[in-house]
Parts: sequence; structure tokens; C-alpha cells
Amino acid sequence: MAEKMGNVWVFIEHEAGKIADVSLELVSKARELADQLGLKVEALLLGDENVEKFVPTLYSYGCDTVFMACDKRLEPFTVLPFAKIIMQLILEHKPNILMFGATMKGRELAPRVASEKRCGLTADCTELKIDDFEDAVSKVSYKNKLMQIRPAFGGNIIATIVNTWDDPQMVTVREGVMKMGAADPTRKGEVVKVPVELSDVDTVVKVLERVRQDKEVDLKGAQIIVAGGYGVGSKENFKLIRDLAEALGGEVGASRAAVDAGWIDHDHQVGQTGVTVRPRLYIACGISGSVQHTAGMKESKKIIAINTDPNAPIFSVAHYSIVGDLNVVIPQMIKAFKAKA
Repeated sequence: MAEKMGNVWVFIEHEAGKIADVSLELVSKARELADQLGLKVEALLLGDENVEKFVPTLYSYGCDTVFMACDKRLEPFTVLPFAKIIMQLILEHKPNILMFGATMKGRELAPRVASEKRCGLTADCTELKIDDFEDAVSKVSYKNKLMQIRPAFGGNIIATIVNTWDDPQMVTVREGVMKMGAADPTRKGEVVKVPVELSDVDTVVKVLERVRQDKEVDLKGAQIIVAGGYGVGSKENFKLIRDLAEALGGEVGASRAAVDAGWIDHDHQVGQTGVTVRPRLYIACGISGSVQHTAGMKESKKIIAINTDPNAPIFSVAHYSIVGDLNVVIPQMIKAFKAKA
């Protein structure tokens, strides 16, 4: 008789009295995967006594079970006690899939757990799906494995990674990559209270001071984004991008090449190593369209691309393509929009 498959788990990140969006996005994705596999969605909720208020929200987004560990030593976050509690839960309940947000906390916690469990971990996935897999060397077939899809080799290819090691199949996913589902406040679930047993060694790291700085730009919530790439030409020329964004009432985005060149701050970066966005309108100016960039904006409702190269990859995802010099095209767009307004 085949061993019973474990459930789909999501590590729940929270800050300043609010569940992180990436965690709710992952719960929504976990619900989709679990339904395909006939499994439950289970959340790992660790913190002080205040985390109990998050439980109804987790139910509403699709969690069947919430493993809740409450202890004042779990706030603020430090990696050692979190990793110990999660490892104990993994050994006891043997989950099939475990997902973390690709945040500062997730990137510190997930590798530590994977290393101790000696299982695989795929970072920064852009897509997750269930499929069968046959090892080309051993010819061993695996049913219902997690296909962990992400750009590789500098974004030149899309790699599908399959973990055939011991479960759980572990991944990290950036905020905005998975679409958050609609909450259903009528959903109910079960809380499993987890005993917290920590030694002095587990709590040896102390947080002396925390400094938080809010981002100056909200690309994720923007309905219109005008993004510039290396083809803009210079930091000074980025004024064209800002002028068009201002005229349209949108936000300014950028490709990684423009950020690496120092023309604009990283907070404006769209793509695999930036922010994933889904605006009503995305205007890509002087952006070639690498896989890493398009992974972060291809779900925009309407995409307009401006580029001097008629063979630029960005045109393959654009709804409207303009082959031309952005120094000529953008001022004409601004003039036409203001005339209509």
C-alpha cells in the first residue's frame, strides 16, 4: 500500500499586526494545488499571543488547518526558534509541499529548514503546477510531483525543477507572483496549538533594534505603469518616463538593466528580481524584454511596447507594438493624451 501523501503547507509571515500579502497569495495557490491532489491546506503561524487574530483570515483564504505556536520569545522574528518549531512539525506531520515567501524572513528561514531536513529547495519560482515526471536516467516514474518553474542562467531559459528527494517539496515565491484569491468569510477550519519548547541556545540571538522604512512607490497596486529600460539611454533621459507616467496618472517602473545602471532606485524594478505587477496598462519603453522582466509584467491587461528593434522579445508579449525612438514617440503620446484630456 502506498504511503499516504502529506498536505500542502504555507509559512505565514506577518508584520505590524498584518498578514503579509505574499502569504495570502501562497495560501490561494496552495488551495489550488491541494484541490488537485485531494489534500488539505495547512498554515504555519508562529508568533506571540496576538497572532490568534489572524486565524479567521487564513480560513477565509483557503486554509483547512492552522498550526499555531504562541510564545513571546517568537516576537520579533529570529530564525533559530522558528526553524526548530517548523522542523519538529515537519517530522511529526510529514507535509508534501511547503511554501515560503521570498522575503527577508523567508530567505533566511527556508534554506535553514531545507538544510536540516536534507530536502530540495527552489528559490524565486514564477509558476507552480502538479504533473507526473519520469527520471530520464533511472526511468523511475513519479506521480503528482510539484513542477517548480523559474528563470535560470540569467533569465535566458525557463527551468522546470522537480524534487525527487524526501518530502517536503520546498519553494520560495516572490510577492505578487501568485494571484491572491477572493476571501470567503464563511469558511471554517481547525486550529492545532503547538507547544513551544525552546532552550537558551535556540534564543541566543537577540534583536536590539528594528528600523523599518516604507517604500516610496507602490507598483503592485498601480493601475498604470510606465517602465523604462536600458534603451532609455541615461539617468537624465528617464525624465521622459516620469513625464509620461505623470501625464497618465501612473507610476514609474524600470527593468533590472536600468536599475543596475544607477538610473533609478530598486523599488521601481519590475521582474523576477523586482516586483510582479498586473496593472490595467503597462507601457514598456526601451525594454528589450528578457524572460526575467516579462515574468513580472506579462499578466498586465494591456501592454504597449516602444523599441527601436523590431525583433525585441518584448513585442512577443505586447498587445500594441511601436517600433520607433522613444525620444520621439513619448512626447507625441503625452501631447496626444493632453489634447484628448
